[in-house]
Amino acid sequence: MLRFYNGPMPEVNESLGKTSEQFTVLPWLVHAYTASGAVLALMAVLATFQDRYRDAFLLLAATTIVDATDGILARWARVKELTPAFDGARLDDIVDYLTFVFVPVLILIHAGDLPAGWGIAVAAAMLLSSGYGFASLDAKTDDHYFTGFPSYWNIVALYLHAARTPPVFNAVLLVVLAVLVFVRIRYIYPSRTPTLLRTTNLLGVVWGAMMAAVLFRLPEVPRSLLIASLFFPIYYTVVSFWLHFRRPAARKAGFRPDTLQ
Repeated sequence: MLRFYNGPMPEVNESLGKTSEQFTVLPWLVHAYTASGAVLALMAVLATFQDRYRDAFLLLAATTIVDATDGILARWARVKELTPAFDGARLDDIVDYLTFVFVPVLILIHAGDLPAGWGIAVAAAMLLSSGYGFASLDAKTDDHYFTGFPSYWNIVALYLHAARTPPVFNAVLLVVLAVLVFVRIRYIYPSRTPTLLRTTNLLGVVWGAMMAAVLFRLPEVPRSLLIASLFFPIYYTVVSFWLHFRRPAARKAGFRPDTLQ
């Protein structure tokens, strides 16, 4: 005789009911793409120790491309939703510290672009200030700005190395920028700050092409090319300061700062 069980149903492992979509490999491929920047950083370190500075800067340029595109891929692959136990933003910060801070500092020291003897103090200022900048909770604002100088040491290092400026000049400039990490001025996030976004991206593409020419002409870079390429860092700085100091006036007038055009 058949008997029916009327007791409580046994517990079911909820994980068995999850869709296969939640176990997709795509978000992990995006995380691996982000992490590849660390491998490129290691290759840049090895190139530096072999005095292949152009190769080192080319590898840093490759890491910049990875950093500029992994966020887009992460949003497309829904990594936050599909890998909730893994912090892709933290991974990105770790890789960025290596590629934007540590390796450029190493290149400057090894290439002799910092003063002999006390150049290590300048390097320490760069490393420590950027450590503070990366760990600050307000390092990136909700409306897509960086707070404090955003540790673009890879770009600064390339300019100083290509221009062959005196080590003492380099040291003074780098210390000033290290101090600016602590000054809570908002700097535009080139790919995400809504104000003048198209203009910034268009000028950024032109500047990127010029910097590619600088990289491939190392170590003999025409000074005219270097000077001309400064148009974008100047634009970036002027617009960042303009937007930062315009915000209080906009708020008093009743405008939302993120709608300023």
